Amino acid sequence: MKKIVFSIVLMMFVGFALQAQDYGAFKIYTEEGNEIQFSKMLTEVSKTDVIFFGELHNNPISHWLELKVTKAMYDYYGDDLILGAEMFETDQQLILDEYTSGLIPEKKFEGATRLWPNYESDYKPLVDFAAKNNLRFIATNAPRRYASLVFRKGFEGLEKISDPGKELLPPLPITYDPDLKSYEKMMKMSKFGPMSEKPSPNLPKAQALKDACMAYSIGEAMNEGDVFLHFNGAFHSEYHEGIVWYLMHYKPYLKKETITTVVQDDISSLEEQHEGKADYIIVVDSDMTSSY
Repeated sequence: MKKIVFSIVLMMFVGFALQAQDYGAFKIYTEEGNEIQFSKMLTEVSKTDVIFFGELHNNPISHWLELKVTKAMYDYYGDDLILGAEMFETDQQLILDEYTSGLIPEKKFEGATRLWPNYESDYKPLVDFAAKNNLRFIATNAPRRYASLVFRKGFEGLEKISDPGKELLPPLPITYDPDLKSYEKMMKMSKFGPMSEKPSPNLPKAQALKDACMAYSIGEAMNEGDVFLHFNGAFHSEYHEGIVWYLMHYKPYLKKETITTVVQDDISSLEEQHEGKADYIIVVDSDMTSSY
C-alpha cells in the first residue's frame, strides 16, 4: 500500500515538475523586440570592450544572471576581464584591492566598507569570484558625500573640495547635458506624488556626477585588450545615456554593449515602452519575488 501511495505522489511530483518547465521566469529580447537566447546574447556581447549590465537592485534574476555572465566572460577572456560596480565608491578602491588580493580578511573588509544592504546575497558572489580568480574589481562610483554636495550646491560645490578629494572624481568641470532623456525624466519625477513640489534642478546633476565618475573610472582602468563588465542600476545606462554617454565622451573609441532589466506581467513579448532601452533587454515576470 505504501508503495502505491509513494508511486502516486512521485507521479504527481514529476507531472508538476514537467508542467513547471512551461513557466519561464524571464526572457531576453533585442532592442527591437526580437527574442534571443542567453547563449546568443553572450556571443554578441563578447565582441565588445565594455558591457553595462543594468540591474533592478531588488531583482534576484538580475543578480543571478550577472554572475552567469561573469563566469561566461571569464571562461572566454580569463584575466583580461575586469569587473566593476556602482555599488562601490572610488574612495573604497584601496580596501577592495586589499580584500580581493587576500591581504585582509573578509571581516575586516566588510567592517570598513559602506556595503549595500543586499551585499551578502547579491554582490558578495561577484566580489568573491574576482578574488578567487585574481580579477581586478573596480570601485567606480563617486563618493556619496560629493553627490550629496552637488545636490545641495550644484557642480560649483565641487570646486571647493581638496585636491585629494578631486582625485576621486572625473576631471572638473563636469560636462552636463540637461536635455538627456534620463535627466529630463528625473525632473518630472515627484517624491511625494503629482501635487508635490518639483525636484531640485541639482537632482539630475548629482546623478550626472555619478554617471561621469563611473564612466571615467571604467576608462582609466582599461588597457589594450581588456574587457570591462560593469554592474549598475538600469537607469544609469538605459537608452545608451548616463554612464554610456559619458564613456563616449571620455573614451569614444571603446565599443559598448548594454543589457537592462525590466518587469512585465506578460513576458511573451517585449512591451513597446521598453523597446530601445538597451541592446539586450531581460524581461522578468512580475510574479518573481523581490530580494528586499
